[in-house]
Amino acid sequence: MRRNVLTAALVISCLSLVSCSSNNSVEQPKDDLSQGNISDPAVSEAKLQEAGANCMAGAEIKGRPVRVVSTVAPITNLVGLLAGDIGPIVQGIVPEGTNSHTFEPPPSSVATLESADIIFVNGMKLEDPTLELAKANAPKAVICELGTSSLAESDWIYDFSFPKEGGKPNPHLWTNPPNVLPYLSTIRNVLVNADPTNIDKYDENYVLVSRLVMNLDEAMKVATATIPANDRNLLTYHDAYAYFARHFEYEVIGAIQPQSFEEPSPKDIASLIDQVKSKKVKAIFGSEVFPSTVLEQIGKETGVRYIDVLRDDDLPGEPGDAEHSWAGLMKFNYITIVEALGGDASAVKAVSIDAKISDKATYLQ
Repeated sequence: MRRNVLTAALVISCLSLVSCSSNNSVEQPKDDLSQGNISDPAVSEAKLQEAGANCMAGAEIKGRPVRVVSTVAPITNLVGLLAGDIGPIVQGIVPEGTNSHTFEPPPSSVATLESADIIFVNGMKLEDPTLELAKANAPKAVICELGTSSLAESDWIYDFSFPKEGGKPNPHLWTNPPNVLPYLSTIRNVLVNADPTNIDKYDENYVLVSRLVMNLDEAMKVATATIPANDRNLLTYHDAYAYFARHFEYEVIGAIQPQSFEEPSPKDIASLIDQVKSKKVKAIFGSEVFPSTVLEQIGKETGVRYIDVLRDDDLPGEPGDAEHSWAGLMKFNYITIVEALGGDASAVKAVSIDAKISDKATYLQ
């Protein structure tokens, strides 16, 4: 097995040293920044182990760049940052601003998937049509479900938008920093497995991006502490903050977009209006790309401010900008949430989101 040695400077600069729980054969960075330092990982279930093994099923790619395909833009950025300018060609196939739950890959996606060595998806039932297309047309590719391989089913969240009887959990792990850290660990391992000669370069990028994730996590804890506990209520268009809420101790009182993606019933709307009034909700959060007349109505009837700028899977800025990133997306949304609920977001604003790595991934707009 190849030795995995980071430079002394990187070792010293790491914020926290914990061991990785991966069950694959690739040696871990000595300063692995897995989720164990800021949340309690659950890694005992057989399906979790199986999903992790599937991610490591590929062989070394020799004589050409590794070809990587990914789905939603936040994941594409994480892959793009770890790949940097090392050599892998990273292609996102879900257009930004698209509803990833209902996205049906066009026929043109077949050729992209067929040529892939590695396909990263979130999993947890988020991109089922894309996953089915990949399995049918890219039988030799490694298909890695980042969410499914990083969080045990016992820790999946089912709620009003994702009821357990529907069979699909809330898949939005990436809005919560502790859940992003094992994504990074898995992406790093898969890339190293395919391109082991560049292990040191992948490790450098892995540490830089992991530190950025941890910095945002710590800053959001500080910012959240400035909001009275009774005011940490979230009513959103898209139910994307369940894991975020569990970690940072917010309460998601509702989301307008149910799993069926139909408009809520008048009874549901009346119930939400009652909750907004009884909990004295400070703000209602809408989506930048999915206007909601229902949220506008609730805002008008309750006198609560309606803020329709939260981003879902669409990254701020343009490809190549530091803001066009998972970190840019989270920083924007975190600041918006904290300030709307009456808190002080200065700690989040102070976090640099420039990982000092060139993201050369291709994004569909």
